[in-house]
Amino acid sequence: MGHTDRGGSALPAHRAHAPWPYARLDVPALRAAGHRPHPVRQFVLKTRSRCNLACTYCYVYEMADQTWRGRPAAMSPATAARAAERIAEHAAAHGLNRVDLVLHGGEPLLTAPAELAAPVDAVRAALREASPRTRVTATVQTNGTLLTRGRLAALAAAGIRVGVSLDGGLPEHNARRVDRAGRPGFGAAARGLRLLARHPESYAGVLCVIDPAQDPVRTYESLLAFAPPSIGLLLPLANWSTPPPGRRPGRSPYADWLIAVFERWWHDGALRTRIRMFEEVIALLLGLPAATETLGLAPAATAVIETDGTLEQADSLKSAYEGAAATGMALRTHSFDDFLDHPGLAARQLGAAALADTCRACELVAVCGGGHYPHRYRAGEGFRQPSVYCEDLQAVIRHIAAALHRAAAGAAVPGAAAS
Repeated sequence: MGHTDRGGSALPAHRAHAPWPYARLDVPALRAAGHRPHPVRQFVLKTRSRCNLACTYCYVYEMADQTWRGRPAAMSPATAARAAERIAEHAAAHGLNRVDLVLHGGEPLLTAPAELAAPVDAVRAALREASPRTRVTATVQTNGTLLTRGRLAALAAAGIRVGVSLDGGLPEHNARRVDRAGRPGFGAAARGLRLLARHPESYAGVLCVIDPAQDPVRTYESLLAFAPPSIGLLLPLANWSTPPPGRRPGRSPYADWLIAVFERWWHDGALRTRIRMFEEVIALLLGLPAATETLGLAPAATAVIETDGTLEQADSLKSAYEGAAATGMALRTHSFDDFLDHPGLAARQLGAAALADTCRACELVAVCGGGHYPHRYRAGEGFRQPSVYCEDLQAVIRHIAAALHRAAAGAAVPGAAAS
């Protein structure tokens, strides 16, 4: 149908790789039929496009998309200022009571301590002028190796909390998290996490990519040693054309791993940390809204601003194909309202209407939501398949539902839920 984005750029590469949504979703017709977009609420600022580590599975540097090579190493003050103006413009136009900022990379802590908070300060200043009722929450996502007292103090003074990416709490869990000379990064990350644990007001939590080759309970308990307020357990970025490691027909290794951790967490005598995936599944099973794009049917509401000021979709799409996150838009020429009409984002705001027939017919669709969008990709077809982790997700959701049922019936009183 020759679709073009709001910038006027044709999307032939997108259409070839992903006919759904790029060749099959007519956004103008969607809007004419009354489907209104949802405003962007989370803005990911790629303050750095380089990293001091070279993790072997990194979706930014080691997967299908290599567009980082042509981007500036750091976001300039002028780009940060323009981003702040655009964010404030969007917040004012949509009456947003809150915007969430994420400083990201690469490794954002490559920035000098005195400059770390500058992009957040710029957004707050712009909002005071354009939308004074909009409050800002801010986090930085880091590998933890560069956390120092000086950096942590600068972030705390600006009200910026810190999330750390780690693959487990032991050196052997982090064998793939090395620097460019192949040296392990775990020692420096562990020092940073111990420092962060002494400042709980600044601690946002830990993100951990699941490795089914590692013992799940041991991995979970090793992370508890760093006293994280929350743990995000992430399925490896994979899809139907690049299947997840360790996958075998008729087996659900990722479900087995997650269920083992759930049992340990659910039956603990006290709530020692929050595990986002489990809490989100529980909320969705109870009919409550979930605050994630990886489960449920809530509309996507995230925009990524690269170091050169280009606007992109969620970074995780870079695991699919070269340019999968691209929109053809930039701060200089486009607003975030323009971004809302990009077919890639519009598709992620359609809920069940964007899912495969098998997903829409599934009794778990309101909880699973079709799974994480990048996990649905198949080369030459796009993003309208069930998740490549469909069997794993079903097993985990059913297991948690059974635990909830037993708790409600009084057969078991889980320590985590009681706390």
